[in-house]
Amino acid sequence: MAVRRRSADCRRMTNRTAIITGSNSGIGRATARALAARGVRVVLAVRDLDRGHAAAAQMTGRTEVRRLDLADLASVRDFAASLTGPVDLLINNAGVMMPPPGRTVDGFELQFGINHLGHFALTNLLLPQITGRVVTVAAGGHQAGTLDLDDPNWEHRPYRPFPGYAQSKLANMLFTAELQRRLTAAGSTVIATAANPGLAATNLLGHGGSAATRIMNALLRPLSQNDDGGARTTLHAATADIPGDSYISPSGFLQARGRPRITGRSAAARDPELARRLWTLSEQLTHTTFPLRIPQR
Repeated sequence: MAVRRRSADCRRMTNRTAIITGSNSGIGRATARALAARGVRVVLAVRDLDRGHAAAAQMTGRTEVRRLDLADLASVRDFAASLTGPVDLLINNAGVMMPPPGRTVDGFELQFGINHLGHFALTNLLLPQITGRVVTVAAGGHQAGTLDLDDPNWEHRPYRPFPGYAQSKLANMLFTAELQRRLTAAGSTVIATAANPGLAATNLLGHGGSAATRIMNALLRPLSQNDDGGARTTLHAATADIPGDSYISPSGFLQARGRPRITGRSAAARDPELARRLWTLSEQLTHTTFPLRIPQR
């Protein structure tokens, strides 16, 4: 059964703490700016501290900048260990989109490692402190995704940037669903939601390495909304009165832009057995586990 939790809207969130990964630019920065302006204490979790401080300097309200490199599980552990006190809201926003072939510090394919595994580990490590909501920024691209649990890091097949990206976004959706299932089973009032920003002209559109990717990015950019528009679904997923495991997308044509609303997802993203198998694999790869006790039947 879906869990519904009433959450204050952005105008009534004083004395709360939000952690936002990748919040020095793009949608993450727009999300951080909006929440900080409404009284939320925002922790900008960023890889580059100088860029993080520069972003925070342009925001009103209470902000704090801390280093987090999702491509390095040691950094994820250090970041989580440095935080004390309750966390009302964790927004798993950071990500890479169709980069050239590469590996994280721990040997994972970049997109699967950063977009999914880094956030998987971070969420589990912080979950005992989280009191409100976990929001993971997914994408409409998850609908093209397939998940190869025998080779999630593209070690035995030729790396292809877009299928790798779509796989990582499908993993975000499955992670959200399984996280909500576990939270519900544990009797927690925390909920997990996912957000699709639509087409947003962030710096993600500049990360493609191939000529075909650069051409596609150039074609998409004129159709894209700005960072504030892209952040609308994240803010809705973070603050609206919606059930757990909601997936929020823009309501416009092809979900490219428009007012946020609850939308459907691919058949693969609705597969509970695939979600459980991904969770088990992710625990093995990151050496982190769901920290809340689930009563045995």
